Amino acid sequence: MQTKNLCAAIPQELHDLVSQNREASGLTTAQYITQILTDYYTQKENGGNNVANTRTMAFQISEELFQKIKSHLELETARTGKKLTQRDFVLGLIETALADPTAEPTA
Repeated sequence: MQTKNLCAAIPQELHDLVSQNREASGLTTAQYITQILTDYYTQKENGGNNVANTRTMAFQISEELFQKIKSHLELETARTGKKLTQRDFVLGLIETALADPTAEPTA
């Protein structure tokens, strides 16, 4: 893939925030900025963040399960080089379960 350099002066506070989140993601600066811009334009193409089309799910889990999920996310991020978020992980599980209506429930 051909790449081009993009440079812009931004406020120090924004730079600090971007740097902190980029470091937490484990991505290079180029990967992180590419991800942010790609996500932004994808969201924009899909009508933005239309709250009317989204719903929130929240539930509690045990500390043990939380730690297992956290470890899994870290391993997958290291394995693939792309940060796997809790949201993406759970949505992937839901989509997989719903894709096969003949699958036995696991709960």
